[in-house]
Amino acid sequence: MTYHPKSDFIHEITQRGFMADCTDLQGLDERFASGVVTGYIGFDLTATSLHIGNLVQIMLLRWMQRTGHRPITLMGGGTTKVGDPSGKDEMRKMLSVDQIEENANGIRKVFSRYISYGDGPTDSPLVNNAEWLDKLGYIDFLRDIGKHFTINRLLAFESVKSRLDREQALSFIEFNYMLLQAYDYLELYRRYGCILQMGGSDQWGNIVSGADLIRRVDGGNAFGLTTPLVTRADGKKMGKSADGAVWLNQEMMAPYEFWQWWRNVPDADVGKFLKMFTEIPIDDCNRLGALAGSEVNEAKIILANAVTSLCHGPEAAETAEATARDVFEKGGVGEDLPTLELTGDDLPLSIVQVIVRAGLAKSGKEAKRLITENGARMDDTPLTDAGLMLDAGALSSPIKLSAGKKRHALVQLQG
Repeated sequence: MTYHPKSDFIHEITQRGFMADCTDLQGLDERFASGVVTGYIGFDLTATSLHIGNLVQIMLLRWMQRTGHRPITLMGGGTTKVGDPSGKDEMRKMLSVDQIEENANGIRKVFSRYISYGDGPTDSPLVNNAEWLDKLGYIDFLRDIGKHFTINRLLAFESVKSRLDREQALSFIEFNYMLLQAYDYLELYRRYGCILQMGGSDQWGNIVSGADLIRRVDGGNAFGLTTPLVTRADGKKMGKSADGAVWLNQEMMAPYEFWQWWRNVPDADVGKFLKMFTEIPIDDCNRLGALAGSEVNEAKIILANAVTSLCHGPEAAETAEATARDVFEKGGVGEDLPTLELTGDDLPLSIVQVIVRAGLAKSGKEAKRLITENGARMDDTPLTDAGLMLDAGALSSPIKLSAGKKRHALVQLQG
């Protein structure tokens, strides 16, 4: 029997494909329907930016706030010092405290575009679990919290079992991570009245443990909700591109390249991605997702514009679309393309080195293969000579380099 949600939040996220598992869906729905709910998702600070693999969780928090509830973006300043073993084959590299703080500052920039921060009833407070984890006394923690966890149960966690099944080492420090995440939930419950922890499906065991700890220690009723693992129709993992991660901070990925990634998703993903990563009404998402042939390209542009507007602002989306139309439809150069600026001291420079420095190939060998296989073009003309040298005369005006049909860059002289 299908459950019909009463609350706007559960109704919205169910329709949009965010729901994998919930500890008590009906009970949670009733809480959302009866008043403001505070819920959280934790983010470890392992990089200076989040990538699009994190967008499912970010959009979940945004929908929470949009439907009148209070989301908490928990910065894992404390847990990042330990490392989450979930989904990992080996222990994470330990980061310095300064690096963790730098990462926190970069990640906050992303969140501020999606989430409203402040002291209002539905504003998100800025919270970092270092506030309480850094002050924990180890003996007190073992006595007060550790006694509620059995080794038998921890060994049954999927994140632990999968590591042990592959005969990969699991350090004691990582084993503690699950206790710390459960303790985070207890602290947020006590400090903010937080009754919901959300996360990816690989976090199910950790989330359930946190809700159980709240029940055991404080006698409280808390909930857990997980989202499904989202993959592309071509089997690729969300968050990855041919050149690496698709970052949300423009310092790590230009808005035009970000826009292009969404413009080029597989046809079969358009409807699903419109539902999950935009705020376009469900009926419109279904209609656009059902388009086929050349019509689906306009749906992809709508998708790219909507996602880029949320992440980088409407102006960045408009500029990216204009640049794309200039490059693809009019054969123009496009001023917003990723740009390599060279000085007179750099010249002459081989076309192979220019392709690598422009980010269109990772090595000279790959650049040469691109040229040999007719995959490289200069100003829309196929490149055939891997020995071509560029001098100041060749760069008297900017040139457009292309790798395949979808990746482009400008090369120009400084000044």
